[in-house]
Amino acid sequence: MRLNLICVFIFAISPLFVQGQSIELLFTGDNNGSHVQLDSIYIRNLTRGGDTMLYAPDTSFTILFVGLDELFTNSRNAFSLSKNFPNPFIDKTEFNIYVNRGGVLDVNVYNLLGKQVAQLQRTISEGTHHFSFIPGGEQVYVLSANINGLTRNIKMFCTSYNKRACTIFYDRSDFKNDKLKSTDLVDDFSFESGDELLFVGYGESGESGILDSPDESIIYTFQYATNIPCIGTPIVDYEGQTYNTIQILSQCWLKENLNVGIKINSPAIPTNNDTIEKYCMGNDEYNCVITGGLYYWNEMMTYTTTTGGQGICPEGWHIPDDMDWQLLEGAVDSMYKIGNQEWQYNNWRGTDAGGNLKQTGTSLWEPPNPGATDAFGFTALPGGYFVQGEYWGPGYKGYFWSSEAAGKYYRNLDWNQTQINRQPLSGYSGIALSVRCVKN
Repeated sequence: MRLNLICVFIFAISPLFVQGQSIELLFTGDNNGSHVQLDSIYIRNLTRGGDTMLYAPDTSFTILFVGLDELFTNSRNAFSLSKNFPNPFIDKTEFNIYVNRGGVLDVNVYNLLGKQVAQLQRTISEGTHHFSFIPGGEQVYVLSANINGLTRNIKMFCTSYNKRACTIFYDRSDFKNDKLKSTDLVDDFSFESGDELLFVGYGESGESGILDSPDESIIYTFQYATNIPCIGTPIVDYEGQTYNTIQILSQCWLKENLNVGIKINSPAIPTNNDTIEKYCMGNDEYNCVITGGLYYWNEMMTYTTTTGGQGICPEGWHIPDDMDWQLLEGAVDSMYKIGNQEWQYNNWRGTDAGGNLKQTGTSLWEPPNPGATDAFGFTALPGGYFVQGEYWGPGYKGYFWSSEAAGKYYRNLDWNQTQINRQPLSGYSGIALSVRCVKN
């Protein structure tokens, strides 16, 4: 059954309802125990396409005396109301309204008692429109904008005590191509059970992303902490070894390459025999201790084909799928952010994601190792790879599997690159690569 989503977003919390039944998706932000105020939430259906953007009033907005339902049912009627700037303000503040279909705009300002203190009504066309507000003697105002049956609201704080009439001014309009983020909305955002969704939370600390396939009401917490041990899970003991963890925004990764199983030597080939079998560079177990084991895809997946499956990872962790990697890449790149189309391409991508993931220096990486900052604590190592009975690339290349059954995409970091490479496995059925695990 296809379920059409109607979204409501109030003080950084966004309930998501579906026809026939409803599931409520609540969003909040955190930075290692400190609350992060969310500005907006971007949602994309990765399974069947379609996306939408939700905007929040101020997170302290707990009691309202005017209607605050914000329904995103059809992008042909969608519009956005920006937060006013500055906020708080003294004598004047400004706000913008984007509409992708013209109509009669009605803007009302209320005080906290629900009394209307200012109004502006005018016919506007598609595009971005700029407004100013002059306050009276109130300290808190609720501004409500309505067009084509939809309402958006913001809360404004004034530090002036001047007794004068409140006034709303229409300043100017921009061409319709000067769009706000809300123009990423698509017509009729739909959802079916099992669909994978990408959530991107924009807040005062930047942006953070979450991947999930919701099937019940849930509270999502966007984490903005990074380069610290995973919150609540600083280490993982697994198969006689202790692994450190690293928090990179809303993802929790093992900080080291996986090293589990029994070493087999070239030219032996792993088989489905209930024993995890790995290769160590040069058939030397010491290299597995340093840079982790190298695994065939089927062996890593324990001979299953479930994208995002646990494979040989610890309980509660899984082999990252292609979208897990894309989320990481967008989190660490300085130019192409989470959800950018750049990460859907093959070959070398991004600007500096590879450098920001690699271990610094040339103790393990061969020089020049450009742009290696390890800025997020991922500490990618050059474990090389094993193919057709031979070992290649130690010190020069780090290859990492994904669990994507269709394509078997892997990631490649090089000693002379700041970018990161994405490729599907094609033509190499017998290749062994490094494995990182990501927490469920």
